[in-house]
Amino acid sequence: MHTVVVGTSGVTASDVLAVARGGARIELSEEAVAALAAARGIVEALAAKPEPVYGVSTGFGALATRHISQELRAQLQRNIVRSHAAGMGPRVEREVVRALMFLRLKTVCSGHTGVRPEVAQTMADVLNAGITPVVHEYGSLGCSGDLAPLSHCALTLMGEGDAQGPDGVVRPAGELLAEHGIEPVELREKEGLALLNGTDGMLGMLVMALADLDMLYKSADITAALSLEALLGTDKVLAPELHAIRPHPGQGASAANMLAVLQGSELTGHHQDDAPRVQDAYSVRCAPQVAGAGRDTMAHARLVAERELASAVDNPVVLPDGRVESNGNFHGAPVAYVLDFLAIAVADLASIAERRTDRLLDKNRSHGLPPFLADDAGVDSGLMIAQYTQAALVSELKRLAVPASADSIPSSAMQEDHVSMGWSAARKLRTAVDNLTRVLAVELYAASRAVELREGLSPAPATQAAITAVRKAGVEGPGPDRFLAPDLAAADVFVREGRLVEAVETVTGPLR
Repeated sequence: MHTVVVGTSGVTASDVLAVARGGARIELSEEAVAALAAARGIVEALAAKPEPVYGVSTGFGALATRHISQELRAQLQRNIVRSHAAGMGPRVEREVVRALMFLRLKTVCSGHTGVRPEVAQTMADVLNAGITPVVHEYGSLGCSGDLAPLSHCALTLMGEGDAQGPDGVVRPAGELLAEHGIEPVELREKEGLALLNGTDGMLGMLVMALADLDMLYKSADITAALSLEALLGTDKVLAPELHAIRPHPGQGASAANMLAVLQGSELTGHHQDDAPRVQDAYSVRCAPQVAGAGRDTMAHARLVAERELASAVDNPVVLPDGRVESNGNFHGAPVAYVLDFLAIAVADLASIAERRTDRLLDKNRSHGLPPFLADDAGVDSGLMIAQYTQAALVSELKRLAVPASADSIPSSAMQEDHVSMGWSAARKLRTAVDNLTRVLAVELYAASRAVELREGLSPAPATQAAITAVRKAGVEGPGPDRFLAPDLAAADVFVREGRLVEAVETVTGPLR
């Protein structure tokens, strides 16, 4: 099994995906263990002094003015975890919780938190055992980090609360730890606070969304190319020299992908109807510009994610010179903004795909295709309601594009008076990515049927490979009306699992 070694300098996006989705094992480097021990020594020295130090010998948030005596400090750390584990609503997905815990471990191992090495090792042990704390949808404002979600994870380390075992069954966390020979941790000064203060949930969801969108943007280039073929559009607008004079990198990449997919097509631009088109509609002609802008947004989001993956996010932090200083690095604004930017880009990509689908179904704009791509229009309704479903998804995506990060709601007796709402931005982006996949599946379904209805004209080898693969996946081609939901579900799975991109790349080579 793949092993991820956690050191002091952060982790990579591929590390997060390996742990969250691939079940990779985790090891702590010798460097990390040494840094943990050194920082812990600083915390213990400060804890022994009579002067109060925030997070070590004081309360938290609006209660930070109270100095806590030594005999109550273990109770203080337990209490912060128990009281902050106040999430509500549906359970969060297993991959999100694993990413959340792994990224908190990443910061713990930086040597800036003051957590003992044995606490960090227990975090790794829980992940390696396949134990997943029950984390709920609501409870994070994205400032002071993802407090409630992280608290539910810390509660599992203490052997309290509920968790999901490797068999998928939810049971008391103490039972699961005992079965895997893991001793619950007894938290000491600062450790409870250090386990809760981070942007780990929103960051983990950002990393996974970027991985999914990398595949979906390639899929969108393919479905746009299929629609262009089906509409007898011209591929001249994809010429590299046209995109070189407006040098947005994403636009050039999308145009190059579409051109590669359409290479060798007999359908593009040569077979006009009785009213020749001077130009294709925007939804066809401007596909690279829209998809390209989304790709460039992803590039910025990836840069932010890389910086955050290299960060130590906690408050207070232990510095190499022995100081323990309060800070605001837990504020989720940098991550929240790009999560919202991506939701906007996703909504627009889905919107332009839906417009192409609608054009394929309208006999007045489809250049010779039957109404709604029906077998016997009037008797058959064809894909009329498939487009309704797609339109409903796009409408929902527009609502999901409303930024969460533009909102703030004060908390903690006005101590935490401006929050990022980054967790909320991440949760709605996950829904948006799911819905984009469905929208592209409907375009694939309609465009592949439309291409097959263009009898006597051969599609490009790459688009033919896509059509052949989707038919083998159980998505039927043209014919009389049938129960449509299973076909659309199969197309959704085909896109979601990356098989559309895989089929095309057997002809084109790797897309950009």
